[in-house]
Amino acid sequence: MKKNPKIFSILITLIVSAILGYIEIGIFKEYGWTVFLVIPFIIGFLPPFINGKLSEISKKESYKLSFLTLGIVLIGLLIFAIEGMICIAMSLPLIALLVWLGSYLGFKANSGKWINPTNTTIGLFIICVSSMSFDYVNEPENLIPVRTKVIVNSNIENVWKNVVTFDKIDEPTDWIFKTGISYPTDATIKGTGIGAIRYCNFTTGSFVEPITTWNEPNLLQFDVKEQPIPMNEFNPFWEIHPPHLDGYFKSYKGQFKLTKIGENKTELEGTTWYKVDITPEIYWKTWSDFIIHRIHKRVLNHIKIETENK
Repeated sequence: MKKNPKIFSILITLIVSAILGYIEIGIFKEYGWTVFLVIPFIIGFLPPFINGKLSEISKKESYKLSFLTLGIVLIGLLIFAIEGMICIAMSLPLIALLVWLGSYLGFKANSGKWINPTNTTIGLFIICVSSMSFDYVNEPENLIPVRTKVIVNSNIENVWKNVVTFDKIDEPTDWIFKTGISYPTDATIKGTGIGAIRYCNFTTGSFVEPITTWNEPNLLQFDVKEQPIPMNEFNPFWEIHPPHLDGYFKSYKGQFKLTKIGENKTELEGTTWYKVDITPEIYWKTWSDFIIHRIHKRVLNHIKIETENK
């Protein structure tokens, strides 16, 4: 240990992180505080703390050691087909912040007399158990609405025709859809009025949407009975299907609201209500809202172009 304190500290951190990750994701089936807050903090905290107990380490070396450990963890997630590049990139700002904080506190902890390996182990154990318990019982309750508007230079009746169904949309130019995020291609419907089934087709499958309100030409509302996976994850080594692709992001209902604001001018508003079962919700909600807005814009702009051209 004393001959290679850096290697020893990294190994201990990798073992602890792997155990916590397996318990949280493999057993509890959760992507919560433990995965995105506690484990990154431990990755930052333990290497400089353990190394500092065996030999002297500077603040700069502490940061280097923590982020080296993080790099090994991220490469391991890819090599062992646990995760993909898209979700790693999306979570990296949050994870990097926690690793930096953990590294700083791990370095500072070596100068505190009351902080010893026993106290640290007990404290980390309490934090881990508490976060896992919180993740297990803390299920999202409220639906999150995302609303996007566009002005169409046409009468409301013509806009309605392109809302209910629309032809194939051109290939996207938006960078977010180049990453593997699923995007809409066209929409079809079976039947007319309440009870009809609308199919909004995405690159990964179809949203099956039973119509609940058919107020032509002002309001179309629908539930979401089935939905495809939200993305095709990219991994440079393997084809993967991480657990978070199934059920952790779920759309529940949607609507198109049309408002006449002039003789040949219509406000078209699309709304999606969804839940995201990944914490911290405020962080992942920011990503989800951004992506849903881009999806809305793709559909609404297509409807606008199709209606105005006709």
